[in-house]
Amino acid sequence: MTKNRLLLLPLLLAAVAALAAGCGGGGSSSSNVPADAIASVGSTNIPKSEYNLVLAAAKGTAEKRGQTFPKVGTSQYAEVRDQIVTYLVDQVELAQGGKQIGVTITSKDVQTRLTQLKKQYFKGSEKKWKAALRASGETLPQVLLQLRGQVLGQKVYNKVTAGITVTAAQAKAYYEKNKATYTTKASRHVRHILVATKAKAETIEADLRHGQSFATLAKKYSTDTTSAKKGGDLGVITQGETVPTFDKAAFSLKTDQISQPVHSPYGWHIIEPLGPITPAKVTPYSKVATQIRTTLLSKRKQSVMTAWSNKLKKQFKGKIHYQAGYEPTTTSTSTTTPATTATTG
Repeated sequence: MTKNRLLLLPLLLAAVAALAAGCGGGGSSSSNVPADAIASVGSTNIPKSEYNLVLAAAKGTAEKRGQTFPKVGTSQYAEVRDQIVTYLVDQVELAQGGKQIGVTITSKDVQTRLTQLKKQYFKGSEKKWKAALRASGETLPQVLLQLRGQVLGQKVYNKVTAGITVTAAQAKAYYEKNKATYTTKASRHVRHILVATKAKAETIEADLRHGQSFATLAKKYSTDTTSAKKGGDLGVITQGETVPTFDKAAFSLKTDQISQPVHSPYGWHIIEPLGPITPAKVTPYSKVATQIRTTLLSKRKQSVMTAWSNKLKKQFKGKIHYQAGYEPTTTSTSTTTPATTATTG
């Protein structure tokens, strides 16, 4: 992540973005939404000022990147509008869902996160931070709005997934069940000459057995133009990587032994192994235990988060209403924030 991108809406963590994807309960236009709001989620109204703040961020980012922002009335503009609206609705749903499980955030939480980012990317330098802010095309209020969403999402994620663990026994069981995933297949360095007919392959075989150079004949006759330039050298191949007849010969011949013509869908091969077989190797559990536990933990947390998000979505079904002209038509949920989608190709 570059320092300028630090200021953009991609700040939301992947897990938090996935959480937001489960929100967005759907809704309809309603005359009951206040004139100064774009939507209402339950009893909470989303002010137009927040929508305009995010829209301005998207426009500013596009301008700084030298991109043309979509014109009002175009399908591209409608897509940006829908993404912004959906994002803001998601955030209100998330905030209300968070309150139900005891999660709230304050301005201090947001400022603490901003301070952390300044230290992480700018070593605490206000001068560098402000320069990056200008370069991003965004303003401080826009960044704070984005950070609020990030902090909220992370707190909810942490609360919902708290206590989820993966034991050593569970990780070992996964390893045993998926041992093939942690196995490196046998490999060998080989070269070959490929021709169209068996007769031509037999002639080349005879020439090789009479001492002619394999590399020279490969460059002269092989129809595999890529390896021909290297004297027929295929490099190191993995067992099972090539077609069955070729694979069988390559891994049954002795080192430097010339094969008889071997037929495959590509033609006729003369094969020569250039080194011994490197045996298949299973990565010991001890080497991948941490990786497995981390992966399983992430999957389990995501599963719990998805279930919680789906429950929240059902809770808000029929409780989301939009101001005329703001009801999403091109998107239903947001997995990324609007400025990102609007300004990147």
